[in-house]
Amino acid sequence: MSYQALARKWRPREFSALVGQDHVVRALTHALETGRLHHAYLFTGTRGVGKTTIARILAKALNCVGPDGQGGVTAAPCNVCAACTAIDAGRFVDYIEMDAASNRGVEEMTQLLERAAYAPTNARYKIYTIDEVHMLTNHAFNAMLKTLEEPPEYVKFILATTDPQKIPVTVLSRCLQFSLKQVPPAAIVERLQHVLGNEGLGATDPAPLRALAHAARGSMRDALSLLDQAIAYAGGVPTADTVRQMLGAIDSSILVRLLDAVADGQTEQVLRLADEMAERGLSFSQALRDLAAFLHRIALTQAVGSVAEDEPDAAELARLAGQLAKEQVQLYYQITLHGRNDLAMAPDEYAGFTMTLLRMMVFAPEVAPAAAGRSAALRASGPLRTTTAGARADRGGPPTRSPEGRGGNGRADRGEGAEQNPVGSDGSWPELAASLPLTGLAREMALRSELVSREGDHLHLRVPVKALADGGNVERVRKALSERLGRAVRLTIETGATNGSTAQARSDQARAAALQEARASIERDPVVRELQQRFGATVDPSSIRPISG
Repeated sequence: MSYQALARKWRPREFSALVGQDHVVRALTHALETGRLHHAYLFTGTRGVGKTTIARILAKALNCVGPDGQGGVTAAPCNVCAACTAIDAGRFVDYIEMDAASNRGVEEMTQLLERAAYAPTNARYKIYTIDEVHMLTNHAFNAMLKTLEEPPEYVKFILATTDPQKIPVTVLSRCLQFSLKQVPPAAIVERLQHVLGNEGLGATDPAPLRALAHAARGSMRDALSLLDQAIAYAGGVPTADTVRQMLGAIDSSILVRLLDAVADGQTEQVLRLADEMAERGLSFSQALRDLAAFLHRIALTQAVGSVAEDEPDAAELARLAGQLAKEQVQLYYQITLHGRNDLAMAPDEYAGFTMTLLRMMVFAPEVAPAAAGRSAALRASGPLRTTTAGARADRGGPPTRSPEGRGGNGRADRGEGAEQNPVGSDGSWPELAASLPLTGLAREMALRSELVSREGDHLHLRVPVKALADGGNVERVRKALSERLGRAVRLTIETGATNGSTAQARSDQARAAALQEARASIERDPVVRELQQRFGATVDPSSIRPISG
């Protein structure tokens, strides 16, 4: 006998075998037991949640005659009588399934309705099931309206769709509508364990089944198809490694290492991990999806203050939730989503993936340097994170430099006669940097750079993040400076912690001072004081914004 796919072999044949649709089963069971049978049913839901399966079970329940041939309408079809076996086999003459995707015109609908005028051949009810009914044309919908509202007493209509919004309200109002839910991952895992046991493959670690359940995204049919594929891929019982390889998913340990490297500003480690993923043939699109899911779990852990003991990677989740600021997690999550959406427009998936991670590092909030210990508290001084190289500079070690750099930590470059004062007509490098006509990352580089030294028209700058000095940013800043000063300028860039003499730092300080003055002004306001004294009112400091001049 030829092999039968698991999705077909283990398709539920009675209501009790349905998984995740208890609300629908309960309503239909009560209706069948009390005889309150509607003439038209509409089942909605995503793919693989059981719409046509329920339609077949309902058809059997309406036509079952029991093992002895004397039974009536029942909520528990026997699955052994002629009607039940014929419906399961797809050869019951009075059970008609039509795919509206390929039979969507008014001609097909007219032919179907003409047959509805004739009584069943050897059944109690003639059942018409129309799958993907939203694909019917407007003329086809109009043709069926009258028959759908007042069909012959022996005709039942069962409609199924994944997109109920496309069905005319005139049709919806004539049907008893049931919305099927996506099957929860836990229920899918339980069902897959049951299937594996009955297939003679024995019990297995739930980890690979959880991966399959999440990959199925609420579809039991997809989960069984993936299990079929996993068994073939593993040559037997699927394991966590074989399922991960089959799905192109990445190990959660790589996600943890990626987040640690991004949080510490370790660009080389981030790129090394990306190269490792490329060598293993992992999907970068799936990696961004998994990273977003992992960040979501971290955010939930931060929100509730604890992590469930049975949660996968509970220890790492708890650690990252305590070390990363909530603002960081939210920012990383948003950047990950945008990176995945932009992946199709990137030169290749590797470039899109690495740019997403570099973007996290460039725009991450600044926290205390590594020498002071990792902290989840944000600094108000600026939006960039101090890099590991910067931390080494604070401890006296050499910072990382661009290929243009000339060695040392900036102080050794100041030879005899080197000019220590910044450039510009007003003697201020930050103001000159802020005035340059730049955009994007080049402007960010200028705003966040610090002048270390100057020798004639050779400027030595320090930036807090190496990514700012990558690509053409240095050349764009150099050209803008040359045009502003009216002469050719050379730049040497190093990476390290800045001491606050940057345009961005001054801007942040000015904003902080304006905010402090605004709050003080509110506190001094006599109306506010009177409200506080008479009504016990309080002022939310976060709601105060300075008025820009």
